[in-house]
Amino acid sequence: MTLVCFAVPQEAKPFQKLVRARTNVCVVITGMGARNAARAAREALITFSPALVFTCGFAGALNPELVIGDVVCQRDVPVAGAKPAVFHCASRVAVTVAEKSVLRAQTGADVVEMESAIIARVCRAAGVECVTVRAISDTAQEDLPLDFNALMTAEEKLSLFKLALALLKAPQKIPALIRLGKNSALAAERLAEVLDCAVGTAR
Repeated sequence: MTLVCFAVPQEAKPFQKLVRARTNVCVVITGMGARNAARAAREALITFSPALVFTCGFAGALNPELVIGDVVCQRDVPVAGAKPAVFHCASRVAVTVAEKSVLRAQTGADVVEMESAIIARVCRAAGVECVTVRAISDTAQEDLPLDFNALMTAEEKLSLFKLALALLKAPQKIPALIRLGKNSALAAERLAEVLDCAVGTAR
């Protein structure tokens, strides 16, 4: 059994369509952030006893050479169709160009995300191989349209009420939010293509 973890359904949807007929692949939505990822990973390892785990989803670029839709993987575990990269697992969403620039300088990482290192740690403790594969949904040269950290609930879920309120206060942000949605959809499709091959060739 191969377990493929995503933080949110939007990241997983294209891949789920590709593997829905496969009985040896299980997709788990962990939720965002360290606490949710760790809990979901532990539960999934017990429930499914996978031989291999992929931790996947979107990532923000810190390296200015990365573009929307680029698929990246760990440098020490190459994946066909993905660019090797250094990952930084953060406790919050990197929102601004300035914040991304600081993270790049401090960590030397190419991309930032919020769950993969946590899931990898859980897998390592259980003696299960874990591979990180993610797709770029926002570049190093662009701010996100909203501060998504301020829109989270205590359970680290996006609050639709807070989102609606933020857009009512700043309707000029709507076009940029739509653009992010389109970029994220492209990233999810590209990620699904690479993952489909990677899971198919996994031992």
